[in-house]
Amino acid sequence: MGLFNRLFGETTDKTPEAPETEEKATEKTYEETLSKTSQSFGERMNSFLANFRSVDEEFFESLEETLITSDVGVALASEITEDLRQEARLSNAKTPEALRSLIVEKLVDRFGDETLDTTLSDVTPLTVILFIGVNGVGKTTTIGKLAHRYQKAGKKVLLAAADTFRAGAISQLQEWGKRSNVPVVAGPEGSDPASVAYDAIKRAQDEGVDVLLVDTAGRLQNKDNLMKELEKISRILSRECPEAPHEVLLALDATTGQNAVQQAKEFSAVTPITGVILTKLDGSARGGIILQIIQNLKIPVKLVGTGEKIEDLADFDSEAFIKGLVKDLL
Repeated sequence: MGLFNRLFGETTDKTPEAPETEEKATEKTYEETLSKTSQSFGERMNSFLANFRSVDEEFFESLEETLITSDVGVALASEITEDLRQEARLSNAKTPEALRSLIVEKLVDRFGDETLDTTLSDVTPLTVILFIGVNGVGKTTTIGKLAHRYQKAGKKVLLAAADTFRAGAISQLQEWGKRSNVPVVAGPEGSDPASVAYDAIKRAQDEGVDVLLVDTAGRLQNKDNLMKELEKISRILSRECPEAPHEVLLALDATTGQNAVQQAKEFSAVTPITGVILTKLDGSARGGIILQIIQNLKIPVKLVGTGEKIEDLADFDSEAFIKGLVKDLL
């Protein structure tokens, strides 16, 4: 009950003219970003609760099904449902409404049990971050946003266009480089991606760059080639800079729901992943997919896309996320 009480057990009285704290600003961002997800989740659960007058086995079976269809995932839905069975017996709960806050409590506290590190690596003199993900998920856009963030923080940033096969990938990254005032290392279309990575890390070291962001191809349909390509890029990076890449971030599109989980599983089989970036969260009603990624795959979500502007990239905040997710249920 720790996280649930911390998030929802406090008094709602507020000083009218109290300045907005950073914590409150983060909560507001997540509340706005998760509005579609929260509404969808709340409508499903509220509709489910309204359809039952008593707490029986049919209630629990339908609860599990509702949680699964809300992108919570089979394993977590089963665990929460079994916990509620036990709680309902202990508390002698007779009505679905009596279990409403308990459902949220179990969901929140199970999520709060995770201790995955959601912070991005910050290594001196040079942090190298490798980005992976299929075409169309917003990977290159996220690189541009992160470059902008680092640049605003006073970091010297360099981008590497190692996705040399997708038509337009290089020019797209170069355009983001212009927008964020960050240089881009690129080669001809179709050139060896590892060669681009080599040129980029040598330039980063020669010019005293703080952060190198490396874009890669997303050809998951050809796993063997992709694995060899990523291994070669990683090998060259680590040869020139010990322990690089310091992060391997997988970009996933929040609007794709279960398909995002499948992509995470498939990429995990290709290369070790240190974190997930969930893009397009503001346009999705399926943000609950974060719960599955964290609970089932044990991969931390590190960044979330909160809009289309260059500033719309947020560090993942688990408490703000879960509070935003369930706000329409309480």
